Amino acid sequence: MPPVVLALRRLPAPRLTGLGAGLFASAVMLAIGFLDLLLLDGSPVAYGLLFLPVSALTALWVRTADLVTAPIGVPIAFAVGVLPIAGGTGGLGGQAMAVVTALAVHAGWLYGGTLVAGIIASVRKVRDMGRRQQRTRATTGAAAPLAGSAELAKTAKTAKGVKAAKGAKAAKAR
Repeated sequence: MPPVVLALRRLPAPRLTGLGAGLFASAVMLAIGFLDLLLLDGSPVAYGLLFLPVSALTALWVRTADLVTAPIGVPIAFAVGVLPIAGGTGGLGGQAMAVVTALAVHAGWLYGGTLVAGIIASVRKVRDMGRRQQRTRATTGAAAPLAGSAELAKTAKTAKGVKAAKGAKAAKAR
C-alpha cells in the first residue's frame, strides 16, 4: 500500500455534528486569516489555497446524519475567516464594505471550497445509501425476493383470468 494512503489512514476520524463542523471550519478559517495577515500580509491566494483543505476536512469529519450542513457551513467559515484580511478602514461601515468586496473578489475560492465540500458530502451520502441498501438486502435474505416474485406471478395470472372472463362475457352478449 502506498505510504500516502497509510498516512491518511492514520489521521483521526472524528464525527462532528452539523453545528460542530461549522464551528470547526469557522475557527480554523479565522485562525488562518489571522496567521495569513501576520505572516503573509493578508495574501488572498494563500488564504484561498488553505480554504480548500479545510473544506475537505469539514466534509469528511461531519456525521453522516449531518452531511447536508457541510456545504452550508463552509462558505460561512470563509466569510468569518476573511474578516482579518479584508483590510477595511473607517469604522464598521468601512470594514463591512471591505468584507463584501473581499467576498466578491475571492468568489472563485469560495465556490471552489464549497464545491469540494459538496462533492465529498454527496459521495459520502451515496456510499452510505448503498451500504444501507446492502444491509437491508442481507437482513431480508434471498428468500424474500423469490416469495415476492411468486406473489407477483400469481397476481398476474389472476389479472389475465379476469380479462379473459370479461372477454368471454362480452362475446356472449353479442
